Amino acid sequence: MGHVSFWEFVKGQWTAAPPVEKADLTGKTVVVVGANTGIGYEAAKHFASMNPGRLIMACRSQERGNAAVTNLKKSTGFDKAELWLVDLCSFDSVKAFADKFEKEVERLDILVANAAIIPREYEVTKDGWETSLQVNHLAPALLIFLLLPQLFKTAEITASLPRVVIVGSEVHQQGEIPLKAFEAPSAIEALSSKELCVPYPASAKYHLSKLLNILFTQALTNHLPPNHPTIIANCINPGFCHSELARGVWNPVFLLFRFLLARPAEEGARQLIWGSVGTPDESQGGEESLKGAYVHFSKVMEPSDFVISEKGQEFKDILWSDTVKILSKIDPRVQTIVERYLRN
Repeated sequence: MGHVSFWEFVKGQWTAAPPVEKADLTGKTVVVVGANTGIGYEAAKHFASMNPGRLIMACRSQERGNAAVTNLKKSTGFDKAELWLVDLCSFDSVKAFADKFEKEVERLDILVANAAIIPREYEVTKDGWETSLQVNHLAPALLIFLLLPQLFKTAEITASLPRVVIVGSEVHQQGEIPLKAFEAPSAIEALSSKELCVPYPASAKYHLSKLLNILFTQALTNHLPPNHPTIIANCINPGFCHSELARGVWNPVFLLFRFLLARPAEEGARQLIWGSVGTPDESQGGEESLKGAYVHFSKVMEPSDFVISEKGQEFKDILWSDTVKILSKIDPRVQTIVERYLRN
């Protein structure tokens, strides 16, 4: 991929989006995190048109989630969407979601980890982590780990491979890992520390979190068992879209930039759908090429130079081991799941 220039980015934003992929999801279970607005809501609408057995819209707000479920039913006629609450600012909320899922749902075919935020200043969650680091990386990783048993169970009883779709961004190419994170006893604790966050560079922290997304996707894939049944994890770039991600930003340059270049959220959601049900042609590697893939414009693309570099590979291993260690302290089931379902 290398570095995408500004003009290449502009050209991409002004290029017509590929049509939405279609599939028959009858009897299948789909979970969309952050489904009450933006590309998450639009993805849920697309899934609804494919008749899933269960469509779980995971949202933080009861009120906004209920409104999203109601609007989805009105616009699509699909009446099996369910609102489940999950707050990525709270590990307890993530664990409660996973507990409920284990008790009430038999299978999981598609998990879309979509929610993300861009805080305007340095702040920590009640769990003690810098907010964007928890919401954009740690909490989604915890959810993925805790739902792995259902994903693997589904792989055993179906002919298709369940998919985990992690929503990334092409701005991952601008993400930078400070040297101190490489050298620290815990890279994630270092990235969360006030020392490396103040003064708070909001855009840079978001870029960093998107870099962590693709690195985690590849690390998870590297630790999946080589034999079937298994799952597919990929990282999707929806493009620059109109959404609530940048709510509260009143910079006139950014607002003009968004007005001129941002895609409708529905077009960005098409990429989430492609990562969930699409398959490259056999000439392009087929389904196998989706494992650990970075997907842009409905194609498997090479991620940034850093990701494929030796330093990138080194940090990918650091990120994996550190993430597993931290999340295992938060919920001991993580270590058990890693040992049972994944490989060293």
